[in-house]
Amino acid sequence: MQKKKRRYFLAILMLLLIAGISVWFGRDYLLSAEEPEFVTVPVARRTIQETVSSTGVINSSKQVDVGAQVSGQIQSLKVSLGEAVKKGQLLAVIDPSVKQNDLKDAQAQLKSVLAQKKAKQAMLKQYELEYKRQQKMLKSRASSAADLESAQANLASTRADIEALDAQITQARISVDTAKTNLGYTQILAPMDGVVIAVETDEGQTVVSSQSAPTLLILADLDTMTVKTLISEADVIRVKAGMPVYFSILGDPDTQHKSTLRSIDPAPETITDSDTSAKTASSSATYYNGQFDIANPEHKLRIFMTAQVSIVLGEARDTLSIPMSVLGEERSSGRYEVRILEKGVPQVRMIQTDLKDNVYIQVVSGLSEGEQVVVGDSVTSAQSVSQNQRKGFGGPPGGRGMR
Repeated sequence: MQKKKRRYFLAILMLLLIAGISVWFGRDYLLSAEEPEFVTVPVARRTIQETVSSTGVINSSKQVDVGAQVSGQIQSLKVSLGEAVKKGQLLAVIDPSVKQNDLKDAQAQLKSVLAQKKAKQAMLKQYELEYKRQQKMLKSRASSAADLESAQANLASTRADIEALDAQITQARISVDTAKTNLGYTQILAPMDGVVIAVETDEGQTVVSSQSAPTLLILADLDTMTVKTLISEADVIRVKAGMPVYFSILGDPDTQHKSTLRSIDPAPETITDSDTSAKTASSSATYYNGQFDIANPEHKLRIFMTAQVSIVLGEARDTLSIPMSVLGEERSSGRYEVRILEKGVPQVRMIQTDLKDNVYIQVVSGLSEGEQVVVGDSVTSAQSVSQNQRKGFGGPPGGRGMR
């Protein structure tokens, strides 16, 4: 009796073991036999904005290096770094003593030449009277022709001397004007409204302007900033002036500053004569500067800040769209295959697309709002999980698959 019970018990164990093995090795078959459940996303309306991303540098829209046009010692600086100034405001003073002396010397030279002209004009009157008297005397045979000729020569010579003195007077007056101008240059005035962004000299320093004007200060207009952004050669053919742009800065990434692309440089900024010749292919990319302006009334944007720029190539509002991840094979430019779930059965359909962002793509034709686009199905997902488990991935410790 006990032997029979033991046989029954062993038989049951054997059947359970066979059933377990069958279940373990037949799971894929059972899963494949099940009715698949499809994962879908609806065709929905949203705003699609296609952009070109680039990095730019913020700079002032207008910047002037204020230099010294005369040599001398900096007597005083009237402004400090960061100070706002108005056009015509006194910025610095160069020791004027030398230029004052130059002006006095030029004025003395002018005065001397004017005095010489007065003396010659007096002599001219005397020679004119002498010449007239010699003419009368020659008619009455009271003098000789030689005396008349001498008087005529003195008259002509004096007139020539006066013309030469007129030229010297003109030169002397130019010298006076130049000396006045140079004396004025000892006072450095602001050429524009702006902010002092750099002070290049100190009080007491001597500047020499014999070859080039040394820079004393740098003024910049910070009310309007210019952003230069690098556009790669792959994107520049799609970008043109007049396109909308927006950017953010590292210190305030949540704020978007909007503007319009003003221009695109026709050549790279570092172009040289050798660069204009045909170049061989290389791994280095070529970038072109795109420029646009942005109002900066509160001066929050500062020179040399980094700008994360997006140039808007196109925008479609309230347009049909689907995730780019559901796109199938591309048949031609903008034409893709997608799977649509119709009455529980996936159907392949060809669609036409246009704009795209990082996640979604615009559907121009081929789909209607609310239609379900297939992302995947449960059978494919289960088989993928099972294959990973057999390879030793995704299972619990001990090497067994999930039940």
